[in-house]
Amino acid sequence: MRLEALSYTVQYECMEAARRSQLAQPVLETCFARMKTGAGLSAIAALAAGIALRFWMLREFFEISGDSRIYGGLAKNLLLHGQYAITDNSGVLHPTLIRLPGYPLFLAACFQIFGMENYFWVVVVQIVCELAGCTMLAATAWRISPEQWRTRAALATLWLACLCPFTAVYTVATLTETLSCFAIAMALWSVACFQSRQTWSAAVGFTLAATWAALLRPDGALVGVAFAIPMLAALWRGAVKKRAAVALACVVIAAAPFAAWTARNWNAFHVIQPLAPRYATDPGEPTWPGWQRWMKTWCLDFVSTYQIYWNVPDGEFDLSKLPDHAFDSQAQRDETAAIAKLYEDNGEDFSPEIDARFAKLADQRIADNPLRYYVWLPAGRVADMLFRPRVENLPIDLDWWVYGHHRAETRFSWAYAALNALFLLLALIGLCMRPKLWPWMLFYFGMRCGLLATIEAPEARYTLEFFPMVFVLGGIGIARFTSDRRPSTEASH
Repeated sequence: MRLEALSYTVQYECMEAARRSQLAQPVLETCFARMKTGAGLSAIAALAAGIALRFWMLREFFEISGDSRIYGGLAKNLLLHGQYAITDNSGVLHPTLIRLPGYPLFLAACFQIFGMENYFWVVVVQIVCELAGCTMLAATAWRISPEQWRTRAALATLWLACLCPFTAVYTVATLTETLSCFAIAMALWSVACFQSRQTWSAAVGFTLAATWAALLRPDGALVGVAFAIPMLAALWRGAVKKRAAVALACVVIAAAPFAAWTARNWNAFHVIQPLAPRYATDPGEPTWPGWQRWMKTWCLDFVSTYQIYWNVPDGEFDLSKLPDHAFDSQAQRDETAAIAKLYEDNGEDFSPEIDARFAKLADQRIADNPLRYYVWLPAGRVADMLFRPRVENLPIDLDWWVYGHHRAETRFSWAYAALNALFLLLALIGLCMRPKLWPWMLFYFGMRCGLLATIEAPEARYTLEFFPMVFVLGGIGIARFTSDRRPSTEASH
């Protein structure tokens, strides 16, 4: 009887498998037909356009300088000497913790495979990573959009991500931005997948992405903080044993690299430093808090960052470059000039006396107008980073707005500002559609803007990590206005 029952069971399962195969065949045929026609061809065209844009930028704007050389030096010393260290002018190695190990490890892997200091192939790998991120963002838009808009939203997201010049130009710069955006794209895709099915692969993928983002830049940890909440909420719906196992595995994966980095810093410097220091200084190096505080009382845009903040100390302190709002009175102007003279006499270097005088001047300015220091200037710096033309990687003068100096550059810069505003507007429209995960995207935006409001010297590249979510939301916004069908309400929360 048991054999007979088993035989009937096997026959039934075979019939069911055949039936499911017959039902699935039309679906598969439809998918392949779409890939051969509109949607598939559009996706291929978007990726081809993205490749062309990035290799054109590689030819026109490829450059190794500044932070790139610091990261490259760390990678070289890892490979040649087995030390996470920087090299001074005399060739002596010094252990350091001024940069997190994520990007130097990536460069070291590229150097090991393609040759020492072969930055061309580093950029090629970054281009591949970013285009892979573009496809993950398109898949994210497909998963979180209302069903009627899914294909349109995915394609619109893919086109936005592939053709955005602001992110594309950073693929040809050996900096952390491209890999950070890739990690965010992977995190978003993993969260979207985990909302549908609580699989191990999605949970581990999110953990690896969030951990990698934090190993690249300290602020990369924000993506893990923001999206851990919907991940935990989805996990809570699973079985108790699965909940515990997945949570424990993710905690171990996330904690292991930071535990190793913290232990290394303790052994090398006897300090507890799980990320990187705020001012990129090694233990014992001065941070000059008076100078930093004084900068925050007036610095508002990238021009001041470039002309003043990056030059001092160890460079010229040009009073003529200070804007009028850096002084509240003639007495403050005179005191600033006196400090600048003392700085020059000190060999263009700081001293405790100079820093103390900057601190006193900062206290006066804060007392004169506390609302300016605590509200208006932080908000202005965030606005500058969000809305100014993103031409910092292009051969365009800092005073791009002075039409009489360079008319073509001014017109181009305003066009870039308009394009940037268009991306942000599309994202706002998509956010108003309230797709899945929209509260957590908004939470991430809020946390990151709050963090950026605390910095002294604004740079537009600090807001580049917004763009993976801008692309997804923008694609959903475009899908909404190009679709003639109304969405179902079940996917709108």
